[in-house]
This record gives sequence, structure tokens and C-alpha cells, in this order.
Amino acid sequence: MSTVNSLTLEELGSAAQRERRRRILDATIALASRGGFDAVQMREVAEQAEVALGTLYRYFPSKIHLLVSALAREFERAQAVTESKPIPGETQHERVMYVLQRTTRGLQRDPNLTEALTRAFMFADASVKNEIHVVGMLLTSMLTRAMGTRPDGGEPTEEEIAIARVIGDVWLAALVGWVTGRTSAGDVTSSMDVAVRLLLREDR
Repeated sequence: MSTVNSLTLEELGSAAQRERRRRILDATIALASRGGFDAVQMREVAEQAEVALGTLYRYFPSKIHLLVSALAREFERAQAVTESKPIPGETQHERVMYVLQRTTRGLQRDPNLTEALTRAFMFADASVKNEIHVVGMLLTSMLTRAMGTRPDGGEPTEEEIAIARVIGDVWLAALVGWVTGRTSAGDVTSSMDVAVRLLLREDR
């Protein structure tokens, strides 16, 4: 497959191009919700989004690029919700777990979509590094805000960012376990509770 990157919103110069990208991602998410990873076929995405197949490939060079970009948009939506009001919790652990549990529950309500997005993330290679980076940055941003260690509103430290990244990696691994049937929804929460406490150095 091509190693060209997906076009980002910043690279789309017109409102029509941004609307086209939105329709493509909407179609992708709708198809994935109905049938999971295998249901997302580039030709069907193009037809449902009402764009030419060649246009779709200019926006997203492969199915993996497309689905990882859809995962990023799901995280953008989750981020918008968490930023719309204060995150509940007296401690870092409580706030981080609130964000993780809210996001996890949202994904688990649509198992077909979650299976598609998670499989794409697992299958992604170096050609999808920019899309993976966007996903990682969104998740890190949500978690550092939940940690809330900058009372003055300043930027998180390098250590805080590193902790948030590790928490995000553990959460994604736990989500993979749920998608593949190796763990239950409760197992995901339990694993994250232990990991977050250890990484944030909070005692039981």
C-alpha cells in the first residue's frame, strides 16, 4: 500500500474538502458499527460517503489509515466531552479513572466499532505513524488534564506526559484483550485501577 499520509484537517484548504473528510469518516464509522473491521471496504466507504474511490484514496491511502483516523475522531469527541466541564474526583487516580472508564464504556457500547478501530490500531505499520501519533496525543492530552497537576494552568511536565503515555499504552492493551475475548469489561477496569495507582504512586 502507499506510504502517503492521510490528509489532516489542517491540510484541507476549503470547507468542501473538510466536509468531504467528515462524510468519509462518518461512513467508515457507520460501516464498522454494523459489521466490524471486515465490513469496512474502501469501495463501500466511497459509495456511502458519495465520493469517488480515487478521492477516498487521496484522503486516506489505506483502510488502516482510514480506521486509525476514525479512532482519532472518536477520541476527539471524548476529549470534547471531558473538556466541557470539570472532571470529578478528589485525587489524580479518581480523575484519571473517570476519564478512562467513561471512554471505555463508550467504546464497549459499540463492540463492532471498537473491534474495527482496535484491530486497525494493532495492524498499523510505520506508514501510519502520523495517524498513530495523533491518537496518542489526544489520549495523552485527556489524561494529563485529568491528572490536573498544574494548578496554575501551565503545561504538564515531561514526566507527567511520560506517565500519561504509559497509562494510555496500558489502557489500549487492556482494550485489545477485551476486543479479542481474553478479558471481560470488568477486567479492563481492574487492570487500569492497578496500573493507574502504581504509575501515579497512590496508595490503596
